[in-house]
Amino acid sequence: MHNANMFPRGFAPRAMASHKEFQTAGKEPGLQVWRVEKMDLKPVPKQHYGNFYNGDAYILLYTTRGLSYNIHIWLGNGFSTVDEQGGAAVFATQLDNFLGGSPVQFREVQGNESLTFSGYFKSGIKYKKGGVASGFQHAETNEMNEKRLLHVKGRRVIKATEVDLSWSSFNKGDCFIIDLGKDIYHWCGSDCNHFERMKASQVAIHIRDNERRGRAKLHMINEGEEPDAVINVLGPKPNIPAGEDDDESTDRANKSKGSLYLISDAAGSMKTTLVAQSSPFKQEMLSPSECYILDNGADKKIFVWKGPDANKSEREAALKVADHFIKQKNYPKNTQIQVMAAAGENTLFKQFFSNWKDKYQTTGPGKAYTIGSIAKVEQIPFDSSKLHNKPDMAAQHCMVDDGSGKVQIWRVEGGDKTPVDPSNYGQFYGGDCYLVLYTYKSGGREQHIIYTWQGLKCSKDELGASAYLTVQLDDSMGGSPVQVRVTQGQEPAHLVSLFKEKPLVIHLGGTSRKGGQTQAGSTRLFHIRQSSTKATRAVEVEPSAASLNTNDVFVLKSPDAMFLWRGEGATEEEMTAAKHVESLLRGNATQVAESKEPAGFWSALGGKKEYQTSKSLQRMVKPPRLFGCSNKTGRLIAEEVPGDFTQMDLATDDIMILDTWDQIFLWIGNEANEAEKKGCVKIAEDYVNTDPSGRRNIPIITIKQGAEPPTFTGWFHAWDPKMWDTNPWERMQAWCN
Repeated sequence: MHNANMFPRGFAPRAMASHKEFQTAGKEPGLQVWRVEKMDLKPVPKQHYGNFYNGDAYILLYTTRGLSYNIHIWLGNGFSTVDEQGGAAVFATQLDNFLGGSPVQFREVQGNESLTFSGYFKSGIKYKKGGVASGFQHAETNEMNEKRLLHVKGRRVIKATEVDLSWSSFNKGDCFIIDLGKDIYHWCGSDCNHFERMKASQVAIHIRDNERRGRAKLHMINEGEEPDAVINVLGPKPNIPAGEDDDESTDRANKSKGSLYLISDAAGSMKTTLVAQSSPFKQEMLSPSECYILDNGADKKIFVWKGPDANKSEREAALKVADHFIKQKNYPKNTQIQVMAAAGENTLFKQFFSNWKDKYQTTGPGKAYTIGSIAKVEQIPFDSSKLHNKPDMAAQHCMVDDGSGKVQIWRVEGGDKTPVDPSNYGQFYGGDCYLVLYTYKSGGREQHIIYTWQGLKCSKDELGASAYLTVQLDDSMGGSPVQVRVTQGQEPAHLVSLFKEKPLVIHLGGTSRKGGQTQAGSTRLFHIRQSSTKATRAVEVEPSAASLNTNDVFVLKSPDAMFLWRGEGATEEEMTAAKHVESLLRGNATQVAESKEPAGFWSALGGKKEYQTSKSLQRMVKPPRLFGCSNKTGRLIAEEVPGDFTQMDLATDDIMILDTWDQIFLWIGNEANEAEKKGCVKIAEDYVNTDPSGRRNIPIITIKQGAEPPTFTGWFHAWDPKMWDTNPWERMQAWCN
């Protein structure tokens, strides 16, 4: 048994008043960021989210659509003062109390952030030198006179660290961003590959589109192609050294077993007592009247679970207890801490239990699984007439308004924008780019959003023109609009809502230009899915039975017939949207229920094939997880993709593991090397056999890029089978310019 006094002498948790900044905390879904400044909190401007000074401490709050919360303390790598670190802990406790004690709390240390934290910043985390003590501010200006150099590393979790603006900082194996304010140069070493370049470019795009609000010019340059502007700043270029192995990488697939400790203050001081030496644990081990530490220190993670009936001193002291536990165990200072209340447990915590069941989990077709306190929140149906006087409904559906404002749409054509006929609003073609200007009133004044929609099959010139025309339109309106760049297949719910009761219809290819419309295929299939926000999209997909999905509705048109196919998990709203697509295709469809299809239906699709039949796609009781396996550093490692993953996260030069709980997929990229191919099966087996939950002997399915079955592609919405027909890096270069 292990007992330890958990607090330094003189420490006593106490009730604390809430900070004035918290009056706006958690009111709307999304991220809020504050910096600790002289024992006070100052909000960070949204365009600087993802930027962190290494000399500071920060508080972050992420609010989900269902109003559950994650609180993160972020600490710079040893430069933030003791007062700032202590203040951050106090503010985090205040915020937790203000939100009812239900949030999950995380302590993050620079360089070892949790996947939950990293998932908020798909365009990368950027570390800047200095801090509040040195007078460095997250200025709301556009910083057009900036001069800095960012070293970008990471294939799944992207991190950009500010380094000395000197050639001595460069190497051939990585990407760098030479930020000169009005001009941003994305420099790629000769030894870095296309996927690394593509992921690093997200950082440069984010700086241009957010910090500079689209007013800086982004240049993509390779080693040896440096323009005079770069040479003038850095001086004559010397020989650049080769890249170094990433010594910080660890085998993420080998999920170490944990130990479970009981926290108690029964003897007047906080102590821990060993409950179970190793996982898998039983959920019954967690008493609702106690608090526990789940020690996964070998993987640099410590979890604290707070029982709903535990006493107040134990609950409020949770973060301090975990910090002291780390010191006693001699774990690294950058060990992650996650503190969670009962019913707010995340996937990483639950994986250590062999029989975990969520008391409030929602199930059934059309209902998305929710975690934490979301399930206790009444799911309010969307009612546009009550949107403005029911903020809880507005928050749940993550809508700035009901989409009833003014909409103007232009198509990019010949370097200029041409108005789209309003009768065609709501139809986007993969061969085009569009500018959508949305105007609405909020707080008594007009607000504007510019959506720049870029088709996957439009030309490079049109991609460049769309970015230029967006800035031009923004400038003409005084620089006030919000700019949202949208890639085909990634449309946000609010954009979809602009077309009222109609679904957003996305044609696989073609163009809507007058006289330039390409001939559509003789057989067409549209995939109709409604999101939890009631926004509906109809996406044209490959006309194959493998594209079907039991959770959704499909419209099939062939030269001889038209069918409206309803999956078992489909909703009435999806059926209504399908009838709109039916009218666009100018036909009378025969309604077909899943499992009762006539022979003509399968014949039109080229024959019956397997398709996605798992209703867990809607229920999501066990959220799928995606890992990349690579030996680029000289040893085979697995890294998890943070946040919501997409088809673009499949690295063609890697092996990917998709874990859908009851089966494991091994996806082999065409450019993966022989060592990765030979080692991938073992790493998948190790991944399963070391699972802390005790999961064993589940199927491992090996598939190859370009030959993916529907049981795999069904986890990716609107899967594009022709994604890799063109070089992804060349496509990304076009988006950057």
